[in-house]
This record gives sequence, structure tokens and C-alpha cells, in this order.
Amino acid sequence: MHITGNGLTAIIIKTTVFRLLDWGDYLHFSVTDDVVISTVDNALDANELCHQLIILAGAETITADIEDNLIFKAARALIASAIQSDTLPEQLAQVHIALDKHLPMGAGLGGGSSNAATTLMTLNEIWQLNFDQDTLIKIAAAIGADVPIFIFGQDAIAMGIGEQLTAIKLPDQQYLVLTPNAHVNTAQLFAHPKLQRDIAVLSVETIKNKQADYVQTLTTPYQNVFTPVVTSLAPAVSEALRYLQGLEAQALGTARMTGSGSAVFLPLDASVATDKALLAKWIEEAPCSAYLVRNL
Repeated sequence: MHITGNGLTAIIIKTTVFRLLDWGDYLHFSVTDDVVISTVDNALDANELCHQLIILAGAETITADIEDNLIFKAARALIASAIQSDTLPEQLAQVHIALDKHLPMGAGLGGGSSNAATTLMTLNEIWQLNFDQDTLIKIAAAIGADVPIFIFGQDAIAMGIGEQLTAIKLPDQQYLVLTPNAHVNTAQLFAHPKLQRDIAVLSVETIKNKQADYVQTLTTPYQNVFTPVVTSLAPAVSEALRYLQGLEAQALGTARMTGSGSAVFLPLDASVATDKALLAKWIEEAPCSAYLVRNL
């Protein structure tokens, strides 16, 4: 299951189950009514138009170059798609986007991907481009593998590179999430010689019907193949996971890592989720920042 901050992710063999959470960053969009940009100049490409149309604040500590930011990339991809489909209006209003960052960077909670998806959907409305959801998902897939799920907007089984989404109904849950101060490069993980690759693919129907094997607990063949690699490379992730594993008997759930990390999480049984004193104790004693979150 991949817990995704606004989402959790746990990898299920060669497939991912995305779970959306009530925790994420905030984006504030405001239109500059008195600044309207003409798009009819053929010399302007999508990148140049994006620089004129988007004023981004709050992302300076994330990417030194605005062109590397997923919010900017999403706006540029949307403009490029409108140019390609010959649906770009002759004039567009300039938009200020302010990022209020809450999700830790590099935690594998989909913060950047969620921000990109939110940008696509919001600018599509502001500029009245009228792209439907399927088109936005295609645009999103070109930005990043985790972006389409946030366009889809509900818990889903993902295949392909993340763009093949099938809705799944999962039970309501609360989670204890730890975000160790560690980050392992995703490309390094995929290239790691110890990453398990010889795994059979499960069908969508099997995943839908076997929720008891991965929602609260985690039993074979459901697993996150990145976990042993990440924990060997990042001691802080290993420590956080061990801490949650020590709580499994009381929480009646299996601790695990979300996606390629670094966040780890523990599903909480309903009998534990209401014990505020116990949960406060677990958060206080955690070896790193800890949060209580629940599904959307």
C-alpha cells in the first residue's frame, strides 16, 4: 500500500495500492486580473509562456531553479498540451501560486506529486482549458508516476507507470506515520543489485478480494520490495521501522514503509485509534517526527 499525503504507499509486488490521506501541503491560487498575457506570439514556447503566466512563491527551499519544481512543470505541461491540441486561448490571466509546505520532503508521501496534480486541475479551471479527467491523467503521467493518482482522486490500484488506475474501496483507517530524516535516491533503489525483481504480478481482482492480507496486516505475497534495500542504506529508516514493529502487538497491525520511503507507517486497529493517551505516548517516544493521520 502506498500511503500518499493528500497520500500512504505500500508496494504490492509489481503493483501499487494507493491510499489517500487527510494530510498534505496547501496551495493557494490567485488570479492577477490586471495582468493578461497574450499567447498568440508564435515565438513563445510553453516554457516561456509559463514563466510569464506563473508566479510561484514558497518553493524556494525545495528547488533552486523554478523549472525543476513540479508545480512549474505541471503548469508548463498543461500549457504545452493546450498548444499541441490547438485549444490555448489567445489570452490568459497571470496566476500567483503560493505553496504552504507541510509534508516532509523525500518522505515518499507524494507531496510534490499532489501539488503537481492540484496545479493541473486548478489551472485547467482558471484558464478554462476544459481538459477532461482522462486527458489530465495523461498529462500527469508525463510529469511523474505518482501524479495521476491525485487527478483520479480516490484510493486505487495502480499499474503501468502509475497511469493505469482502478478504484478500490478500502476500510476507514488511522495510521501512525514516522518521517525519519533520511532520503534515498529512487533511481539508486531501482538500480540496486539486491532489489527483488522476479515477482509474479497479481491481478486487480485478486488484490481487491485479498484486502485482509495487506490492509491491517501484511502477509505473503504482499510486500514492499524496497524495504530491505532502503533499511540497509538508511539507518534512520531502519530505526523508525523497528520502533513501529515494537508496537505491532498493541496496534494489531503490521508496520511497513511507504513506497520507496523514507516514511514508515503502522495501521492502527479501531480499538487503539481512540486511546488518545497511548497514542500521545507513542508519538512522544518515537525516534523521529511522528503523526496521526487517517484516510480521506
